[in-house]
Amino acid sequence: MVLFSVFLVLLFLGVPVAFSMGLSAFAAVIVGSGMNALFPTAGIMYASLSSETLLAIPFFILAGVIMEMTGISGRLIDLADKCVGHRKSGLALTTILAALLFSSISGSGPATVAALGAILIPALAKHGYSKRHSASLVASAGEMGIVLPPSIAFIVFAVVASDYERVSIGRLFMAGVIPGVLLAIAFYLVARYLPREGEKMKANAALHREKAFSRIGGRKLARDLDSAESSHSADGSSDGVDAAAADAHSGSAGHGKVSKQPFASGGVPTVTSSNEAIMTLEDIVPDGIKVGERKTRAPWPEIGRAFMRAVPGLLVPVIILGGIYGGVFTPTESAAVASVYALIVGLMVTRELKFKDIFKIFTTAGIQSSRIMIIIAAASLFAYVITKYRIATAAADAILSITDNVVLIILLINLSLLIAGMFLDAISAFYLFVPIFVPVLLEMDVSITTIGVMMTVNLALGLVTPPVGLDLFVAAGIAKIPFGEAVKGIWPFLGAGLAVLMLITFIPWLSNGLPDLLGL
Repeated sequence: MVLFSVFLVLLFLGVPVAFSMGLSAFAAVIVGSGMNALFPTAGIMYASLSSETLLAIPFFILAGVIMEMTGISGRLIDLADKCVGHRKSGLALTTILAALLFSSISGSGPATVAALGAILIPALAKHGYSKRHSASLVASAGEMGIVLPPSIAFIVFAVVASDYERVSIGRLFMAGVIPGVLLAIAFYLVARYLPREGEKMKANAALHREKAFSRIGGRKLARDLDSAESSHSADGSSDGVDAAAADAHSGSAGHGKVSKQPFASGGVPTVTSSNEAIMTLEDIVPDGIKVGERKTRAPWPEIGRAFMRAVPGLLVPVIILGGIYGGVFTPTESAAVASVYALIVGLMVTRELKFKDIFKIFTTAGIQSSRIMIIIAAASLFAYVITKYRIATAAADAILSITDNVVLIILLINLSLLIAGMFLDAISAFYLFVPIFVPVLLEMDVSITTIGVMMTVNLALGLVTPPVGLDLFVAAGIAKIPFGEAVKGIWPFLGAGLAVLMLITFIPWLSNGLPDLLGL
């Protein structure tokens, strides 16, 4: 009682989750066994961090930071756009495919959203999607970061669940592939039916343009450019654009001059002035990266060049998974190899990293790793208290006393995890709920692999579920909209994610089929 009461009070007061778990565990130990019982706690926390398996976490984080700083995200987006950008809702499909590719490198949901959102959220908004739907699509796609291999969440689950039944990290990695793809398909189907009809798209784009140009008194220019684009798209020539540019120039003398410098869409003039920077739309794709403009499939040679540029990033999951399943090295060793490979690629192949960047890379990776390790240390003590005072057993008995219907029990566990995911990160939730739920599910003959995937997908949905929703917070920040506005757009994607969760929960083959086929 003391453990959970103190924990909830500290969370309500805004104390970080790691410290809330640690302090509540200390309080429970003192109340239950006295001050002298605190002496073993330091050893318990240290032992939880000394696991060789957990060494994979800082190495995977380091590899992800290096690949992010080498511009891999832009290359993967470019490849995805050239492959599928011409299809219906091609920009949404590009977003999903790019997230699939980058998730296989980062192993983290927020990292995937941050790396891809800077390019894709402005592109989606520019091409007719509302900002809230743009942010919610990218945030949802980021959920795949902790489901697809190499997943940090799976590593932690394997460590925590080993007290009840051992499961290899390699098996969990492969078990996440089909659920990750199912999430991608579900999110794309939702994105296809987002409100983005042709007239609404034009109105949205025109509104952004007029707002941007009105800052320099160029409302007439904005209207003329709209007319010019219509003429350009109708006859396939640039004469209409040039004519509109000349007319706009004469009508806005004193405000600036028209330049045929390339706009994000390729041929729309921009306005420059001796006192003004180049004026573009508020939501614009970064220079040099064109996304969502494709009407036909890119020529094969162009796709081939984009693929070759993306090869350094695509090889990361090949090295990691190929090394693990080929028996060349362990998951921990694969993470170290991936880090060294990423560093060599950044310094010697793409040459987008400089030696002066190495300190920043290792500092960033160290800070991110230390945050996770602090959570693991505090959460391990919390889990120890749950086990020592038989709280897990009491909770399991309470669940089983409610009903003996297996389906209802599984649904109740899913609901508990979904609620927990609204407030807790995946690592904290594993240490909190694995001791409670895993024995119950194993008693009902649910495989440990299915349990791991089910819990991970549950907590992945928590990354976009208010009131916390870390992925959604990141996406809202990039889109420059209030968090509440982003929440309005997340519900269709959350519904699709829940549908996939139900499939994974009640069709064990979706998580066990691929590992069993490969003999893992």
